[in-house]
Amino acid sequence: MLRKFGFSQYESQVYEVLASSSEPLDATLIVKYSGVPKAKIYEVLTRMVEKGLVLDSVSEKKKLYTALPLNLVIEKLTKEFEENISQLKNNTYQNNRSDDRVWSLKMDSSIQLQCKQLLQEAKHSIQISVWKEDFQAFLPILIEKEQSGVKVEALVVGDVQASTLSSLHILSPNEEHRRLEKNRLIIIDEETILFAGVENDAWQAMLTKSKPFVKFFVEFFYHDVVLTKVTKKYEDQLMKDEEFKHLLLRLRY
Repeated sequence: MLRKFGFSQYESQVYEVLASSSEPLDATLIVKYSGVPKAKIYEVLTRMVEKGLVLDSVSEKKKLYTALPLNLVIEKLTKEFEENISQLKNNTYQNNRSDDRVWSLKMDSSIQLQCKQLLQEAKHSIQISVWKEDFQAFLPILIEKEQSGVKVEALVVGDVQASTLSSLHILSPNEEHRRLEKNRLIIIDEETILFAGVENDAWQAMLTKSKPFVKFFVEFFYHDVVLTKVTKKYEDQLMKDEEFKHLLLRLRY
């Protein structure tokens, strides 16, 4: 009967021996009477103790085992079965498997269309980091989404006119910057990211919902925001310090 409740053959044999014994038994006697292999007995006993069907104790440096009385076992299994049925009735199955796939996308026109599509799908938040040319193209959608209640945070590389966005950070590149590369980063609802860059004069992008990537690029975005604000506020002092200047100009932003 125990096997019908998910217990193994060995577990059932161990319980039967202990339940029919008038006194506690050690592992050696359990092996003798149950037929469970000696190599398996401690593993089986540990599982039975964890499941609450076997009690253990140490007497005179010897570990002894006894079974939970059968009437209590029946009550325990009945209660657990009823609880599982109740939980099953109240639960609605949902497919929570995460999509870790990383999609590649090429061609600037296709990437821009995908960017606009993602922005339109945002329900809660948008973090976007782009160059000024792209920003102007995306601005109407960003304004519309913010007005609808979506939290929009934008970082723009290049001088742009002030917009109605409540959170806009502008990085004005220094002429000495050598590592600034055109790129696009869009994070939607902190669930989906699109990151695009130029390689060999051609745009390439990755699109993914992979949680490690999303987490990394969210931190990447705020790293750039902080760096932009610090550089803007203390640019005169930082650029006069050759060590800091050298480090700042090596950053990609």
